[in-house]
Amino acid sequence: MKRYGIVLAAGQGKRMKSKKYKVLHPVCGKPMVGHVTDALKQAGIDRTLVIVGHGADAVRDYLGEQAEYVMQHEQLGTGHAVLQAAPVLAEEEGLSIIVCGDTPLIQAATITRLAEVHEHSGAAATILTAEVEDPTGYGRIIRGENGEVARIVEHKDCTAEEAAVREINTGTYVFDNRKLFAALQQVTNHNAQGEYYLTDVFRILNDQGERIAALCIEDVAETIGVNDRVALAEAERYMRERIVNRHMLSGVTIIDPAHTYIESEVEIGADTTIYPGTILRGRTVIGEDCIIGPNADITDSRIGDGVSIRYAVLQEASVDSRTTVGPYAYLRPGSEVGSDARIGDFVELKNAKIGNGSKVPHLSYVGDAEVGEHVNIGCGAITANYDGVNKSRTIIKDHAFIGSNSNLIAPVTIGEGAYVVAGSTINQDVPDDAMAIARERQTNKLGYASRFRERMKSKKRES
Repeated sequence: MKRYGIVLAAGQGKRMKSKKYKVLHPVCGKPMVGHVTDALKQAGIDRTLVIVGHGADAVRDYLGEQAEYVMQHEQLGTGHAVLQAAPVLAEEEGLSIIVCGDTPLIQAATITRLAEVHEHSGAAATILTAEVEDPTGYGRIIRGENGEVARIVEHKDCTAEEAAVREINTGTYVFDNRKLFAALQQVTNHNAQGEYYLTDVFRILNDQGERIAALCIEDVAETIGVNDRVALAEAERYMRERIVNRHMLSGVTIIDPAHTYIESEVEIGADTTIYPGTILRGRTVIGEDCIIGPNADITDSRIGDGVSIRYAVLQEASVDSRTTVGPYAYLRPGSEVGSDARIGDFVELKNAKIGNGSKVPHLSYVGDAEVGEHVNIGCGAITANYDGVNKSRTIIKDHAFIGSNSNLIAPVTIGEGAYVVAGSTINQDVPDDAMAIARERQTNKLGYASRFRERMKSKKRES
């Protein structure tokens, strides 16, 4: 039986107080609607439709071909939103699984289980419910004498007795597809909000003698709907906890989970240790046996096995096995560091390739450069890659030695095994195995220092 996903994502989200469309607010680095569509995909949904309204173009730009789109021009309620998909789905056989686009914590396993409960029960519709301490604001699940679901009552339409019910509607449902769209034709807006409620479908189906099933979820956090920044932070907290637990159960040591931030797409190998203050973002991939942190900030980077990164920032960079980075290093986009290398304190790399076994120990800038294997770059050395108009490359070949406080004016090539003497400013190529010295001749003026000091004191007295 085919399964269709319908994601409700047309609301503006005024309570977010934001220029950003609500379902595009990120939770652990991924927009909320992305979490929802990914869960549907992992649950084996055959076809996903996203109901869009405000911010439709932004949602399309983000999801691309992952979904089909249906426009809800006027926001007249959840029933009206789903009805917009009728031209596409109304005649299809199968199941429709309806999920709100602002419920980023819903998991594929829950969607799968909900669909299985629906199929095994023979119901026309199945509701994902939850038991909560404070049901304020939620629609209540009203059960009949036989214990089956009779209807859902929105909070603002509840009687005092109905308001006391603690079993709530989470907003996630499974329907027989044809029965869903047939019932939607009968929904009216005769309620306190003047909207077409999707939940009225359950009353209509019940009146027709159809069975309504329910699955009460154990992890209530999965059902959190994000309507404001407070709920967004709550969802972020739950998602962060879920992510770090997943990594720890896969063999990663996280010293202090409460002070470690890992986004949803990050991959980490076994026996890697993550120290507090570490932030791992985007599609970062970290190998096995690494030491990451404390205070490492890594985005969209690839880290090999056995790497140590402390107090460092990496953006769109790669570091091969057994290399050390930091403390206080900055690897900017395009930086590629080989294996068994060392990038030390207060070193900045930008669009630079550093070969295997090479060292940039401290206080250096290497930008737009290709550095060979087993090169040593001394303290304070820089590649002057930008002349104010153009950026040029520096090439340093294998086994070269760059002395401290050297300036390499690009474009320039330092040959294999060449030696640049400390304090040199190099603006011409250095041949293989050559020594380059480019600095002013030193002049010593004997006895001048004391006369200079006396002259300075005299000027100070006169002033």
